[in-house]
Amino acid sequence: MSCDPQPDASGVARFGLSADQQAQLSALLELLRSDEHAPSAIRDPAQAIGAHVADSLAALDIDAVRGASRLADLGSGAGFPGIALAVALPASEVILIESNRRRCEFLARMCAAAALGNARVVCARVEEWSEGLSRSDVVLARALAPQAVVLEYAAPLLRMGGRLVDWRGRRRPEEESAAAKAAEALGLRRVEVRRVGPFQGADEHHLHVFAKDDETPERFPRRAGMARKRPLGD
Repeated sequence: MSCDPQPDASGVARFGLSADQQAQLSALLELLRSDEHAPSAIRDPAQAIGAHVADSLAALDIDAVRGASRLADLGSGAGFPGIALAVALPASEVILIESNRRRCEFLARMCAAAALGNARVVCARVEEWSEGLSRSDVVLARALAPQAVVLEYAAPLLRMGGRLVDWRGRRRPEEESAAAKAAEALGLRRVEVRRVGPFQGADEHHLHVFAKDDETPERFPRRAGMARKRPLGD
């Protein structure tokens, strides 16, 4: 079964990936299809090329992502957006942060399948990953948690001037209002909400971009679980 990326309706062709990069993406899609432990409801390559790969690569339209030396993908799960962006940005280091052991093992298989030398898996809760504090140019989060929670996870990992890119669906004013309050407490500022249509049939998809303008207070990150239990901005 061929799962080579095709230019029709997938939303991938416009990024001008090389033949080698397309082969890497094909390897990822084949493992997603064949691995019984793949943590995704969308595993058919014909669907996954849009719903996972093109959706991930939509972030390449953001200058800060294309120019990042180090990206951290929070709650990587099945590897998107982090692994897809590692393929597209071979000169960048991509850290895949995941707390579930089985998912970490799957991510390692994905990296091996695509022969990725610029991606590595960190099997830990993001709040406990002290090695990553203030070191990332860009933090990525896709379908991870309420936005105020994502901001609290991301802010301590960003260097000054770094960017968070948070994948969201339909805009929710109440959630965005809570996130704005959380951002202020964390040294972050929303700079853009970009509507994207990464693949045929994608509706109401948005990338929310935040900049780190001030140092995050030392009390962050709070201990594991507190961001969800007592979210900022409520």
